[in-house]
Amino acid sequence: MTARTEDAPAPAPGAERRRSASDLKILRAAKELFLADRYAGVSLERVAERAGVSRQTVYNRFGSKEAVFREMVRDHWAAFAAFAEQDRRPAGDGEDGEDAGAEEVLRAFARSLRRFADETDQILFARLVVAESARLPWIADEFHRLGKGPVVAAFTERLDALVRAGRLHCPDTRLAARQFMGLVQEFLVWPRVMAFTEETAEGPGPDVVIDEAVRTFLARYAAPGEVGPA
Repeated sequence: MTARTEDAPAPAPGAERRRSASDLKILRAAKELFLADRYAGVSLERVAERAGVSRQTVYNRFGSKEAVFREMVRDHWAAFAAFAEQDRRPAGDGEDGEDAGAEEVLRAFARSLRRFADETDQILFARLVVAESARLPWIADEFHRLGKGPVVAAFTERLDALVRAGRLHCPDTRLAARQFMGLVQEFLVWPRVMAFTEETAEGPGPDVVIDEAVRTFLARYAAPGEVGPA
């Protein structure tokens, strides 16, 4: 089965539908079921039963299991946007952190990555995507399109602003954005996704990982004359 071939069309990219209380119940129920039983183990009937609504309600609101999954992914990644908004505000003189320096922007973003891994089901979600992507490649595509892709794009825009302000010298900000995410997630996310128990237990602490990621990034990309972290 290919993506978006079932009964109801997907919303246009970037389109947001107002979430009713019923929608939220359905998406929470779907998340519990998909994370526990994978895609093939879930049906609209099971989602409806878990949510305490009728199957017809699920169908009327979403149209198909695929659409439920897609909207559940969108809802999951909305938590990262909320973390990023919270973490960037203290970072600068302006209300939204627009005056932040490179180190502050990097630390705020790294904190958001850490919180997303620690305070949501992101680790379980990543395991689900890895497990299902070979059989259902559209799941990985949607996970990226609705989540990681926009996160990378937003972080790239922040780096672009720092380049324009003369605080970074970075010819390819999208590459740099992915590099920084790798520096953080290689230690704080992927060992947990892969259940590397020993590496997770014995690896460096989150504060050390973030400090070293910031130092490494600024050593490569800080503009001449810019002072990096001590």
